[in-house]
Amino acid sequence: MDSRFTLEKRIAAELKSYDGHMGFYADDLKGNVVAINADEDFETASTIKAYILACLFDQIQQKQASLEDILTYGPQHMVSGSGLVHSMDLGMKLRVKDAATLMIIVSDNTATNMIIEYLGLDTINACIQKLGCRDTCLHRPLRFDSDGLGRLGTSTPKDYASIFIRLAKGTLISPEADAAMIEILKKQHYNSMIVRDFPIYYMDGEDNGEEASIQVASKSGSMDECRNDGGIVFTPYGPYVIVMMHKNFSDPMYYSDHPATRFGARVSRMMLDQYLALEGRFLL
Repeated sequence: MDSRFTLEKRIAAELKSYDGHMGFYADDLKGNVVAINADEDFETASTIKAYILACLFDQIQQKQASLEDILTYGPQHMVSGSGLVHSMDLGMKLRVKDAATLMIIVSDNTATNMIIEYLGLDTINACIQKLGCRDTCLHRPLRFDSDGLGRLGTSTPKDYASIFIRLAKGTLISPEADAAMIEILKKQHYNSMIVRDFPIYYMDGEDNGEEASIQVASKSGSMDECRNDGGIVFTPYGPYVIVMMHKNFSDPMYYSDHPATRFGARVSRMMLDQYLALEGRFLL
């Protein structure tokens, strides 16, 4: 029997009673990959913002953009939902670096539109393709009016994982750019799925003044038809990458105990336990 089948079978058993459909991709960065429905298309929701961040740093690497350029918040950028900038006065100035950071750490939709306009939609999609993510596309800026009810972005768990795999290896844009992106992604506030069931002991270093023994650099995303999360989990045994994308569930409401979040968190904890038990691998 294929030794990889056991872990995939355990995940499938965990999802047996799940009212929804999950795509999954995990890589222990030591040659072991676990994948379920990993080549299927999913709505990205805000996970597309990680791709936009990568494209920004790619343009900076090519000297076509700068983190110090100044953006002006205009009415064309304004969109409701997550973030802070839409509550600020029109005409507010932001550095590209600050808008990109807000785009990731509080998933700011208006700041995202500012970055999309700065880079250009065609440039972003060309960059996504250049990075090897053939099944990923940003279809439009963020809007929630009658003109913005279609898909925001589409991707696959395998494509999304490939971004984090190369970030972890320092081979996505450059070692320096990748390290900078990881530091931004580590500050992301909405770690609702990957770390939800992690032991708090591993995640909190404040009591002893030390760094947490487990840290995550990630970007999640949610819309009515999807719940997604993906990123790098840094452990004392090294990092691993995990991506979970959900669709076809019956409840479109967003709340912390949504079945997609609960079942995704169970699978994430299963992978953490496996990785720690085998001291840095998913499989022997």
